[in-house]
Amino acid sequence: MVLESSENSKTIRRKLEHIEIVYAKPVEGPLTTWFEYIFLPHRALPVVDPEKVSTRMNFLKKEIEAPLMITGMTGGAPGTEVLNKSLAEAACRFKIVLGLGSQRAALESRELAYTYSIVRDVCTEIPVVGNIGISEIVRYGPRIVDQLTSIVEVDALAVHLNYFQEVVQPEGLVYISRGLEVLSEVIERSPVPVIVKEVGFGISREFAEDLYSAGIRYIDVAGSGGTNWTLVELYRAMNSGNLVKQYIADGLKSVGIPTAASIAEVRSAAEDFFIIGSGGVRSPYDAVKALRLGADMVGLARPILVAYVKKHLREFLEAFIVGVKSVLASVGATTLHDIEKCPIVVTGPLKDWVNSRRIVYLKDIGQQ
Repeated sequence: MVLESSENSKTIRRKLEHIEIVYAKPVEGPLTTWFEYIFLPHRALPVVDPEKVSTRMNFLKKEIEAPLMITGMTGGAPGTEVLNKSLAEAACRFKIVLGLGSQRAALESRELAYTYSIVRDVCTEIPVVGNIGISEIVRYGPRIVDQLTSIVEVDALAVHLNYFQEVVQPEGLVYISRGLEVLSEVIERSPVPVIVKEVGFGISREFAEDLYSAGIRYIDVAGSGGTNWTLVELYRAMNSGNLVKQYIADGLKSVGIPTAASIAEVRSAAEDFFIIGSGGVRSPYDAVKALRLGADMVGLARPILVAYVKKHLREFLEAFIVGVKSVLASVGATTLHDIEKCPIVVTGPLKDWVNSRRIVYLKDIGQQ
C-alpha cells in the first residue's frame, strides 16, 4: 500500500514539528501525574547496598537489565534515523526496551523504512516495539499488520490510542468507532504480541476490562501529567493559523486520567495485565512509585529526548537506573518482586480517587 505523495509529505512535516515542539515548548500539564501524592516510607539505614539490587527481568522472551522502556518518539522523516540510531545504541548498552515512533510514514513510503529499521542494524539483543495508530488500522484494515512487522523485526506491536490528539490535530483523522472490533482482528493476525498504548490521556478500569475481553494483555497507560499532546497540537494549530483547532485544543487540555490513577485503574481490572507505566515519569522515585502501584515496567520519552539533545543520553540512563536501584534498596527490596511488600502511603486526590472507585487491590491504600 502506497499513499499519495502529498499525504506522505504532510506526515514527514508533522513528525519533524512534533519533535521540535516537544523539545522546545512547555508541553506538560495542566494535570499532574499524581505521583506527588504517593510516599514510600524508607529505611534511613538500608540493609542492602544498591549495587546488590537486581532489576533484571524477562520481557517478550528476552532478558533485560531494568524495567525501563524508551517509549516511541519518532521515525519516518529524513534525519530521524539519527535519533533512532542513538536511542538503539543506548538501549542496547543498558539492555532495556526500545519503542519506535508511529510507522505510518513507512506505510506511506517504504523508502522511509530505514528510519525505523536502523535500530535492528544497531542491536538485535533488546526487545523492540513497533507502533501504529488505531485510526490507521481502522482506516486500512488489520492487513497492514503484516507490513508493519516486516518493516522492522519487532518483538511486539504497540497500537496507540490518541483520540483527543486526533480531535485537535489540524489534519487529524478520527476513525475509532470500530476500534475494539479491529483490535480483536489485529490480535488474531499479528505474529507478535499487541500492546495497547495511550499517548498521554490514561486508560480507565472499564476500558481496560474491554481490552482484556478483546484479548489484550499488554497495556501502556501513558497517563496525564507528562507530555500533553493536546498542547503539542495547540502549538501546531497556532503556527498554521487554525483558530478552530486552537479553541478545541485549549478547551480539551485538561482532559485525562493522571498516570498514578491510571496504573491503579488498569491493575484493578486484571491481575495478569502487563502494565507499562508511562506519562510524566521524571525521576527514579517516580519509577519506583509506579512499580509499587502495580506497573511492571516504566516508560520514558521526553526526558530521553532532552538528554539526547544535550548529548547526555548515556549518563542520564545510567543515573536513572542507579537511582531506581537506590530507591529499591532504601525500601528493603532486592528484586523487583520485593516491591509488592514495601509500605506505601497514598494521600490527597489519589487517595480520594481509589476510594471513590473502590480500588482495593493495594494494601495500605484507602480506608479498607
